[in-house]
Amino acid sequence: MTKPFSQSCENNKQAILSALTGEFPQPLRILEIGTGSAQHAVYFAAQLPHLTWQTSDLACNHAGINSWLDSVSLANLQRPILLDLNQPWPIENVDGIFTANTLHIVSWPLVKNFFQGVGEHLSSGGKLCIYGPFNYQGQFTSQSNADFDVWLKNIDVERGIRDIEAISQLANQQGLILRDDHAMPANNRLLVFVKS
Repeated sequence: MTKPFSQSCENNKQAILSALTGEFPQPLRILEIGTGSAQHAVYFAAQLPHLTWQTSDLACNHAGINSWLDSVSLANLQRPILLDLNQPWPIENVDGIFTANTLHIVSWPLVKNFFQGVGEHLSSGGKLCIYGPFNYQGQFTSQSNADFDVWLKNIDVERGIRDIEAISQLANQQGLILRDDHAMPANNRLLVFVKS
């Protein structure tokens, strides 16, 4: 099959890698939630060979993910597991969790489920890294983000750019504290939470 391709993944992968290199300097097992096209997974696993990169997504995306994994030979890149935010996660504890461009796509109840799952499966001292656009005090950080939010809601009213304060509150309820907020290209952020 033709490998899925996301231009935004190509555009942001280097900036995200620069942040992840500092956040995950030692050998760890990282769970990526919502692997999507798998471009990030392949790139990060190749550039960070000390990390074991576990892909995950809904079943409908596994063929595309596997097509990317088949095109490379990376011992530290693992086949996708079925992870549905409506269901218990089929995985033991992990050292770190990464997700990109997911929280504005899934509904708010699933965002809550996401953080509950992180609370259950992220080891103490582990880091959660979330890439995407966020609002601050209910305000968009750019006109492009405001336009993007309208586009998202036209597809599904449950979608939308989330407020960082609301995200941090959900994280805090799971013992996670916001430690870093990295500026990223195209008015995005990389939030780093640490589990106590």
